[in-house]
Amino acid sequence: MLDDVQTDRDSVSGGEWMQQINHDLLDRSVRDAHAALSKRQKSDGHWVFELEADATIPAEYVLLEHFLDRINPELEQRIGVYLRRIQADHGGWPLYHDGAFNLSCSVKAYFALKCLGDDPAAPHMQRAREAILAHGGAERSNVFTRFQLALFGEVPWHGTPVMPVELMLLPRSAFFSMWNMSYWSRTVVAPLLVLAARKPIAVNPHGVHVQELFVTQPDKVTDWIRGPYHSPWGRFFKVLDKALRPAMKLVPEKVHEKAIQAAIDFIEPRLNGVDGIGAIYPAMANVVMMYRVLGVSDEDPRAKTAWDAVQALLVNNGDETYCQPCVSPIWDTGLAGHAMIEAASGQWGTEPEKTKEDLDRAAAWLRNLQILDVKGDWAINAPDVEPGGWAFQYRNDYYPDVDDTAVVGMLLHRQDDRANDVAIERARQWIIGMQSSNGGWGAFDIDNNKDLLNHIPFADHGALLDPPTADVTARCISFLAQLGHPEDRQVIERALEYLRSDQEKDGSWFGRWGTNYIYGTWSVLCAFNAAHVSHDDPAIVRAVEWLRSVQRSDGGWGEDCATYEGAKHGVYKESLASQTAWATLGLMAAGRRDDPATAKGVAWLMERQKENGEWDEQPYNAVGFPKVFYLKYHGYRQFFPLMALARYRNLESSNTRKVAFGF
Repeated sequence: MLDDVQTDRDSVSGGEWMQQINHDLLDRSVRDAHAALSKRQKSDGHWVFELEADATIPAEYVLLEHFLDRINPELEQRIGVYLRRIQADHGGWPLYHDGAFNLSCSVKAYFALKCLGDDPAAPHMQRAREAILAHGGAERSNVFTRFQLALFGEVPWHGTPVMPVELMLLPRSAFFSMWNMSYWSRTVVAPLLVLAARKPIAVNPHGVHVQELFVTQPDKVTDWIRGPYHSPWGRFFKVLDKALRPAMKLVPEKVHEKAIQAAIDFIEPRLNGVDGIGAIYPAMANVVMMYRVLGVSDEDPRAKTAWDAVQALLVNNGDETYCQPCVSPIWDTGLAGHAMIEAASGQWGTEPEKTKEDLDRAAAWLRNLQILDVKGDWAINAPDVEPGGWAFQYRNDYYPDVDDTAVVGMLLHRQDDRANDVAIERARQWIIGMQSSNGGWGAFDIDNNKDLLNHIPFADHGALLDPPTADVTARCISFLAQLGHPEDRQVIERALEYLRSDQEKDGSWFGRWGTNYIYGTWSVLCAFNAAHVSHDDPAIVRAVEWLRSVQRSDGGWGEDCATYEGAKHGVYKESLASQTAWATLGLMAAGRRDDPATAKGVAWLMERQKENGEWDEQPYNAVGFPKVFYLKYHGYRQFFPLMALARYRNLESSNTRKVAFGF
């Protein structure tokens, strides 16, 4: 697409690089990307893109149908096509595109395919089985997989950690209280505790079993809990787990039933209609199974709505179907809106009048979904704070998302429409009220940081909590700084100190919710810029030098999800559209619009843009739980490159070369 971009990048200086980026071609790239994103907007004003995870959720969906005997053969065959396609050369299934073998994911995928009727002697099943056995067998799979196997009678219930339903009776002050867990843990665990208490066995109408996946047959396994141990505390909790097993038999039946009712009483106000409890698949599926186990009819409105919520997560793509872990319309709309407004801004703004109309519809849609009358679980630690956030999904009123709220608040503020004033102020007050004691922000809760809970046997995934993170904190700073209320400066300064303390030795920041150090570093550089931290500040200089150091020879940036597992920060075997956009946006936020590294990144984005104005990107770009659950936001490859190219174009006409907004 770019004939005017120098091919031999390394031989060109910064000033020459910028001369090589023809303005007309840059403007055309912005316009094409703007038009492509505009076409994706729904008639009511919002955007929503697919949110893909690994084989785990589609496989669990198949197992759910077989647990219930609610089998849809045509649907399941399409899921089978998807599962077979994403099987890797190593024989199993990875947690992200081109990733390493993952035992737990592979066990579930194999089990699901066998339920679909795949012959265990088929080559793809043989390869999967051999890989699973070579990695220790199904007995070494993670806690959630062993719970799934227990539901089908494949492992004994004592193969799962002790998680007594009586946890539901513990007060907030108790260390093991549900209120000390993250929102996603609470919503997943509450119905799971009921299942563990009743110990049901799946209907499993075809009598499918997977004993061939065990190196040691389950009835001969003597040690189900073997880590990962995050510290010596893990071994202590293993001993405690062993001691609790006989003790739980002494709990009076009345207490047991009271605890089950407490779980139900927690769940039912949070059922959340067709969006489902917590609006996340594992919690929703557990509730569906819980109602069946409790004898609730499938036609009961509660059970029926819970089932319908699961169905809404299915994505049909021709011959394939997969199940999303959740949906991301608020997030997608906020980010797409920022890209659109950036493209329409400045001297060469793209279709400003039409964009304003599009964003007016988006803003009205967003205002309608602001959560103003539900004090969710976050209010346990902030009872005096009034609600004012947005969820990540269409509806999730008990669990508004701090990150989404900051992004939406910045978009509504940039739109400069008095109709947004009340929504922005409610969001501002809620964000301020959600700041944790260390100055940072978590995604859904305040001071949700009792790290010892991540050492219990149940928490082998290491993500039972929702502590403050650099990326979410950065977005909150950007929002508050963009609004510019002088009385908020103390809040911002505390948050800046948190970010300074959280910087990595190499100058980057960890990106908890996006992959990974490039994402975190871009987020923090935007926050520092919005908060008017000098571009010569040592923290910023170190971050800029790190971004330069990981730029690839082709001018782009890429990062492997393996950086969540100890791989080198900011490195991948290819450049990616979303990563390159984040890096260039970060450099521009740090006042390096005229840096040759920025120009190279912009040129890379222009060269890789397709004729339809979009970009391709196969690797995953985000994370749910590091080392356990990764995500691919299909929208990232669209709105972030547009945002980066439009900002680069707009700064060309700026006298100060400063980014005007906090995002």
